[in-house]
Amino acid sequence: MSFSTQGVPGLPDLTHPTELIQFGTDVLKASLLLIFLIVALGVAIALLSFTLRRHQPEQLIFIGEWAVRYSQLLRGLQHLTLVLVLLVVGFFLCSTLGNRYHYWEQAKVTQVNQSVAGDKLEQVAPQIRYVIQEPITYTNQVNGKIVKVNDTQQVNRFLTLAGSQIQVKLDQNTDVQGRSAVYRIDYSADYKVVNRLKDINNFFFEVPPPNGYSLLSNYKVERDRIRLEPTNPGNYNFPFSLQPGQETTFRVTYKAQGGSRWVYSATGQLLSNFRLTAIANFAAADFASGIVPNEIKTDARGTQFTWIFDDNVSVKNPFGVFTNTNPIRNTGIIPRLLLLAPAIFLWWILLLYLSLPMSLKNVAIAGSIFFACLLTLTYLARFMNAELAWTMISLILLILTWGLGLTRSASLAAIVCTIAGAVLPVFGLLVSFSGLTLSGAGLLSAVWLAVRHWYGWYGLQLDDFKK
Repeated sequence: MSFSTQGVPGLPDLTHPTELIQFGTDVLKASLLLIFLIVALGVAIALLSFTLRRHQPEQLIFIGEWAVRYSQLLRGLQHLTLVLVLLVVGFFLCSTLGNRYHYWEQAKVTQVNQSVAGDKLEQVAPQIRYVIQEPITYTNQVNGKIVKVNDTQQVNRFLTLAGSQIQVKLDQNTDVQGRSAVYRIDYSADYKVVNRLKDINNFFFEVPPPNGYSLLSNYKVERDRIRLEPTNPGNYNFPFSLQPGQETTFRVTYKAQGGSRWVYSATGQLLSNFRLTAIANFAAADFASGIVPNEIKTDARGTQFTWIFDDNVSVKNPFGVFTNTNPIRNTGIIPRLLLLAPAIFLWWILLLYLSLPMSLKNVAIAGSIFFACLLTLTYLARFMNAELAWTMISLILLILTWGLGLTRSASLAAIVCTIAGAVLPVFGLLVSFSGLTLSGAGLLSAVWLAVRHWYGWYGLQLDDFKK
């Protein structure tokens, strides 16, 4: 399996059992280490208290001071532990979502690539072959002597088609095996042959069926309305005679099915009096290989493409019709946002801590709401524009954040922190001018903190916020 189908290389994915077990093991080790450090600090304070038991005044002052600090440390560790837990869990959640979204994007790109560069029906231009005797000289050894031998050999030569009038009708069906489309072809062509040689009158009309078909029916070759049979079954070589200076016409018709493109290949031949009309009876049809048609007509039923080459035109690439698909743009934006989401969350939480008295309950609820919004954005972005989706989600986030304060001033403070720390940074990572948006969010955060602490904006009090 390729890296594109596995997700982002090296990024943890909790949908994989091995990584989930490893994550649980790491969390258990970190929790035990944190508990050990807290217990060790408490034991150290107890030992110092026991050491100073004979000096009561010093013991009371020391123990009282350290007891207060230890209590403050425990409260701070509670907040720090909760924030770290939210960061770690949020990181693994976002990394898993990033892997899933990356897999979905790559699968979508692969599907489009298969529809554009997958199987195709390719009709090769017929050839008029004749055989001539060409002299050849070589040496041979006879009775120990080198003898020069003059002989002849048969060499294939080809006659250029004098004219080609081709019409192909294309219908499209959905492929039940997973490809984007299957073409049904109704092909008819008239080829004009003129014998401009003086001493050659025996030829072979070689017109193979299209390459890449899954079904071929009603294949028929006619000369002057008389059906021809091949020399050997499956060779598609039709012998005929044509006197010097005379001309004849061959008609080729068949119906085929297969591929998701149809192209005509000149195989290096010069095209003269050539006209190809491809009628695509479906929407989103476009011309292939960059060979621009002389005429394009579009109506309610489909599109008609016409290529006209009058005299001695060489076309290197096969040209024809394929089903155009809308390009996939802005890939990788959501996975990048998800990888940076824990940092945005930390930015937002720090703004809230520096602006509002945050309780453990409020921090837990705010973190849950933030990552729930990102989860919603991840799946909405598959069906609609990501910027529009985040705009709608941001309104919900701001409405919920308003509830952090009991007064209008406190709620406005929470709204400003959310806009500067969450809404704008996420939006900045979704749009093309990310640097400008992130710079604006950073400036707004700095201005808000300066106004809040240096100028006492709105005179926010502890009782204005929910606990």
